[in-house]
Amino acid sequence: MAGSDYAPPVDPIEILHRDDDLLVAVKPEGLLSVPGKGPALADCLEARLRADDPGVFLVHRLDRDTSGVMVFARNPAAQRHLGLQFERRHVEKRYVALAAGQVADAEGVIDRPLMADWPNRPRQMVHPDGKRAVTRWQVAARHAGHTRMILHPETGRSHQLRVHLADLGHPLLGDPLYDGPPAPRMMLHAEALSLFHPSGGARRTFVAPTPF
Repeated sequence: MAGSDYAPPVDPIEILHRDDDLLVAVKPEGLLSVPGKGPALADCLEARLRADDPGVFLVHRLDRDTSGVMVFARNPAAQRHLGLQFERRHVEKRYVALAAGQVADAEGVIDRPLMADWPNRPRQMVHPDGKRAVTRWQVAARHAGHTRMILHPETGRSHQLRVHLADLGHPLLGDPLYDGPPAPRMMLHAEALSLFHPSGGARRTFVAPTPF
């Protein structure tokens, strides 16, 4: 992505939760999670949060054009604790997507390995030599020309949901990288994230309602 093509939203960042260990924010569509290469791509959610809270630590990422819940740590111990939860797949994630066409089945599991499509970066692709990637899905509603789906990624590969839906034959609306039909935005939103709190271990769930 060239810096000249980057026009992130300027609205204030919505904060869902803040305590001594966690900062949970809603990343808007069109804003990078972390800085890109060069000063033109420096504006990102991490930088905006650190402007007000220098002790914020990155834990995970969302693609630029995906909106939704992101959790940050507010101290190194919490960052380690949360990082292990992601690594060990203790974090539960729910996404809402609008996929092209009519998905026939009511639910399913996509278990297809992914790797970088190096000649066509940043594209990823299904490949037998890739890393295992698993996505559970359910149909929420069918509309003329598209299907509203609930996605539960069990792994966290780059572009996993985008590639899996395209491989299913139903790419995301607004995702030209994977041949999705035009839309006002990429129709993928991280609606909910559930994790164990670093202090005390209680499971907490944070929700950002889907904007489409």
